[in-house]
Amino acid sequence: MTAAHTTTARPVRLDDVPGWFPVLDQVLFDWFLDRQEAAGTSGDLLEVGVYMGKSAIFLGRHRREGERYTVCDLFGGEAPDTANGAESAKSYGSLTRQAFEDNYLAFHDELPRVLHGPSSLVPAEVRPGSCRFVHVDASHLYEHVYGDIGAAREVLLPDGVVVLDDFRSEHTPGVSVAAWEAVLNRGLRPVCLSTQKLYGTWGDPEAVQEELLAMARSREDCRLSLQEAAGHRLIRLKSDKAMRAPDFPLSRHADRAPVTAVAQEIAPVRLRPPHGRPAARPARRRGRARRIAADLLPPVLTRALRAGERQLHRKSQEQRAGR
Repeated sequence: MTAAHTTTARPVRLDDVPGWFPVLDQVLFDWFLDRQEAAGTSGDLLEVGVYMGKSAIFLGRHRREGERYTVCDLFGGEAPDTANGAESAKSYGSLTRQAFEDNYLAFHDELPRVLHGPSSLVPAEVRPGSCRFVHVDASHLYEHVYGDIGAAREVLLPDGVVVLDDFRSEHTPGVSVAAWEAVLNRGLRPVCLSTQKLYGTWGDPEAVQEELLAMARSREDCRLSLQEAAGHRLIRLKSDKAMRAPDFPLSRHADRAPVTAVAQEIAPVRLRPPHGRPAARPARRRGRARRIAADLLPPVLTRALRAGERQLHRKSQEQRAGR
């Protein structure tokens, strides 16, 4: 994807972090990683290309004790060649390591291991056969993607999962060529395809595909289609608009979010009443807002919201008494 914006605001929710991580892929990341963990599969995690950290933050929640999590990005540094440098300057010119780290630490207590440089660092820095899950979302140039796929194969466990981003976007033909070449000539076996990403393994995909099909068929918010190509079963998944992202904790900045902004989110929508019917009384609306606030907000925000309501109520009484 091409970077369109950046932000210095402190993120409260994962969606506040700039980046491209569709709801369907959040669901699939959770499903694949939860499946590995339920099966007792232990292994490291790796993300190549992090941008502002949205998917890295999500992936980091699955790191378990004894596992290492490594991320790699240029962070605006020197590229290994002219073409990669031009791509980085055009698409990620505003990216800095500090921005990534600030976003990541908003949701986690400590950073992953950070490789600050080109993805060609990975083979020398990540042990062969050590990873259970690798997300590749770095350069879109064929030569670099080819190398990233080769590195993923070296560091993955036999049944580990690699996820290739932008494998069919119109502006990333180099990724498409490298991804399907890996399927046809380098032993990569597709597990499933989302709108943005190809999920694959160099192991046997049959068991995981059967479980994935059962999961997809059990959901009303997931569209499913099956195709055969070059001896591979291709499972295509697409989300309905109703699909919701997995629950993810708020950041450490949530307690400092403006009370007015949070109150606006939870306040009931004020609709114009039908002709001839009186509008709902303000006191009832305030009562409902207080109940919702008590259920959803941290205590410090609930107290502040109630104090504000009391102050407004006193002013209203004073104004009526002065008339």
